[in-house]
Amino acid sequence: MTKHTASANIHWHNSVVTKQERQNLNGHKSCILWFTGLSGSGKSTLANALDKRLYEERINSFVLDGDNIRHGLNKDLGFKPEDRQENIRRIGEVSKLFVENGSIVLTAFVSPYRDDRQLARQMVDKEEFIEIYVQCPVEECEKRDPKGLYKKARKGEIPEFTGISAPYEEPVDPEITISSDRVSIEQSVEQIIGYLKDKGIIR
Repeated sequence: MTKHTASANIHWHNSVVTKQERQNLNGHKSCILWFTGLSGSGKSTLANALDKRLYEERINSFVLDGDNIRHGLNKDLGFKPEDRQENIRRIGEVSKLFVENGSIVLTAFVSPYRDDRQLARQMVDKEEFIEIYVQCPVEECEKRDPKGLYKKARKGEIPEFTGISAPYEEPVDPEITISSDRVSIEQSVEQIIGYLKDKGIIR
């Protein structure tokens, strides 16, 4: 039996409606707002607060949350480095689809490795990927511990936990840095909104 690879029989089909046309219909450009940071840093809280603000301004946006994605699309993945890499690759591909749809997609993932975040960045045009580093000392994240994960990690119940038993590689040159231990959610939202307006992504 002749073995065929999937790629040999799959062809890319360009959309009849272009990304630019969808952006014109929406009244704003599309992009990925990639929130990265330690567990407990406030990524999801900030992403959802920003999503609500964008909704109120009639901007098409959607949040992809790390925990939610692992309940469905990525429920077959663990937390080993290779699984984390595949987790981010899939999210990058899904995010790219939102960009092609003319929407602003907000992704809230620890995404601890620089190479994985760079891979996601390379999936879209340069100006369409905005890395937002939600910076917060691990000590503060551990004090918050909203999901009780640090406590479990300290007991050895969660192996390869980022910040405790697995590394987190800080962004070298993120587009936006949010010091979530010193800046309020409201101030953080305003900072990001200001950036989006300055770059002409939203009006």
